[in-house]
Amino acid sequence: MAADRVLIYSRFPKALMVRIGQHFELIDAAGKPPRDVFSADQLADIRALITAGGQGLGADVMEMLPKLGAIVCYGTGYDGIDLSAAAQRGIAVGNSPAANAAAVADLAMTLMLAATRRLIPADSYVKSGGWASATPSPLMSAPQGLTGARIGIYGMGEIGRKVAARAAAFEMDVAYHSRSRYDLPFAYHATLGGLVDWCDILVIAVRAGPDTQHIIDAPMLKRLGPNGTLINISRGSVIDEQALVAALRDKVIGAAGLDVFEVEPHKPDALTELPNVVLTPHIGGHTAQSHIGMQDCVIANLSAFFAGKPLVYPVKA
Repeated sequence: MAADRVLIYSRFPKALMVRIGQHFELIDAAGKPPRDVFSADQLADIRALITAGGQGLGADVMEMLPKLGAIVCYGTGYDGIDLSAAAQRGIAVGNSPAANAAAVADLAMTLMLAATRRLIPADSYVKSGGWASATPSPLMSAPQGLTGARIGIYGMGEIGRKVAARAAAFEMDVAYHSRSRYDLPFAYHATLGGLVDWCDILVIAVRAGPDTQHIIDAPMLKRLGPNGTLINISRGSVIDEQALVAALRDKVIGAAGLDVFEVEPHKPDALTELPNVVLTPHIGGHTAQSHIGMQDCVIANLSAFFAGKPLVYPVKA
């Protein structure tokens, strides 16, 4: 039915859209500007679209879709969407809150363990024959363990809370900084700088936006210190990546684990050549369970919209 046609704005693997396609007629722009793929007539009646929240979606795109009434994010993030432009046009914006929080928190712990216990160098040490030949390696010196380590969590939303719970199970000392203080059994730091000064491991779990752009810069990395570890499962924009490269290279901080980057997909460069960083290709929420949860949220939001009801999971900026 024409009324239930939905534009897939971002580029998604086709397998992720199968369940959604069982409920709605999907037309796929495959990540290209819609006007490059479809005619104005084909776009004229589109009332809803699905997007990856981190991809830019501004007023120019909204103007291509005169009847657009709903932007539904596949995932938690919505930082790429011009919320002001959407509000001016009466376009509802929805997301998939907490659907992938457990998976992202799991990856945060994975990166933390891999970075602090030097898992990648250890793997290489065995595979290269270094262990068998007892070849000395400075990367195999005894690291600090997680028990008793101070973990600072920047951002205490659903993901931050799940990271905190997991860290507590590892017998770590947990504290956090966020815009609001919550009734939680973890210490609260009123400033990000204070949290960074205190912690051994800093986990970035804050929502991206203009106020967090490059907030982890060279001075902040220096405050983390030469034994500090930085983990980012939020958005690459939160960290000044060039400053991070310098900090890792010059041993200003000890190590980093990154699932997100300023430019994605991330091509090999100075960051990828460093032995004290562990990198993954933005797979924090990429588990079978998380995708089912995100699809459920997308289907619920679109079904409510086409039924003339408020979105079930509206973005609360």
